[in-house]
Amino acid sequence: MDTIVVYCNQNSPRLEYVSDWLFRERLQLNFRIVTDIADITANEHVVGYGVGNETRLSVPMAGLLAETGTHPVNPDKGKWNGIPTFFDMADAGCSLPFDMFSAIFYLLSRYEEYQPYEPDKHGRYPAVESILYKSGVLSRPVVDEWVATFRNLLSDTFDISLPLPLFTFRPTYDIDMAYSHLHKGFGRIAGAYIKALLKIDIRQITTRTKVLKKKQKDPYDSFRWLRQLHKEYGFSPAYFILSAQQTTKFDRNIHPEHPAMVRVIKNLVRETGARIGIHPSYYSDTGDVMKEEKALLEQILKYKTRKSRQHYIRLKIPNTYRLLLKNNITEDYSMGYGSHLGFRAGTGCSFMWYDIENEAPAPIRVFPFCFMDTTAHYEMGLPPSEAFDLLRNMSQSLEETGSMLITVFHNFSLGTDEEWSGWRQAYELFMAEHAEKQNRVQRSVTL
Repeated sequence: MDTIVVYCNQNSPRLEYVSDWLFRERLQLNFRIVTDIADITANEHVVGYGVGNETRLSVPMAGLLAETGTHPVNPDKGKWNGIPTFFDMADAGCSLPFDMFSAIFYLLSRYEEYQPYEPDKHGRYPAVESILYKSGVLSRPVVDEWVATFRNLLSDTFDISLPLPLFTFRPTYDIDMAYSHLHKGFGRIAGAYIKALLKIDIRQITTRTKVLKKKQKDPYDSFRWLRQLHKEYGFSPAYFILSAQQTTKFDRNIHPEHPAMVRVIKNLVRETGARIGIHPSYYSDTGDVMKEEKALLEQILKYKTRKSRQHYIRLKIPNTYRLLLKNNITEDYSMGYGSHLGFRAGTGCSFMWYDIENEAPAPIRVFPFCFMDTTAHYEMGLPPSEAFDLLRNMSQSLEETGSMLITVFHNFSLGTDEEWSGWRQAYELFMAEHAEKQNRVQRSVTL
């Protein structure tokens, strides 16, 4: 494996973090950072950072990586080979017209989310406040595009072979409402009937009655179908289980210890290649709620889980990650927006969370998603055809940059509920397309 030498006047934990992700994880290269030119030996592949024309390949330095803490930052915008950039320094006389290291750090660390903002109705950082949304590139994995272009530049400059990483697709599901009608208890069922009667919703009354009499399958029960789909197309899913012990306006799943829910969880565990994580309840950031929910889920699973995704994507940085670490969660799948489709951190690839307050990487790996069914359906009002066209466009960008696609669906959107008509069929077609795509990629590698 080739080694890249990053030559700069000053090293920092931030530069170490970005270099590790960029060179070691994304480019599969060794790297070392030197601040004394005398430590560079002949014929080494040197990337200068903030040192102008002293090296064959150079990146300008904006200064963000030499700082500590946060302050309001308004990065200059530019273009590089047609790709939108931040921390533009086109006049610095370097190989790159922008400080790519600072730009990567700014997006991966979610630097902007440390600044004051007006939270949305769920207490979340608003997508519309992000630099990617304001720049009109939220739906593009710009960080992955930078890395892919930089890979080609490195290869051409130093005559080294740097193959594009394999594109991967990981389907994930939030199980926060396993059933629409079944196992709700007399009070909730009676209340649902009363609401339907007041609305004169004959269809719902008829469907609910048929389901309760076991004459029709619950419209949210898509679990067996999903298992068969994954088996047919060869994908290993991840499921996140809402384990709320109290019913609230936002937590409406049946109790995790209900026999029906236990069966659902145990059947998911038995699925080949399935990963199971916790979906912390809406109010899990108070007291020991998350600890209790995780312990209960693990009791049913019969093993410890280290994976999580926040219910309603209530990810607040850095508080949420500190809470997850306190509860021994080392993988989080919440890096996306509940209100908008796209790339919250500018990438589809996973990365370690950088704790700015402690100026060090923390032991939790972040897995970003770019598409969620409820966002497309409820927030954007898209029919399945348009929603999946947007998803295919994002998937294509990830494939071209050798990145990872993570989607978020719910069992209820892939069931038989009329509200979600067409989604199940569109999803199966999408899975078939991506199975063929991954087979094609694997065949090309074999050849």
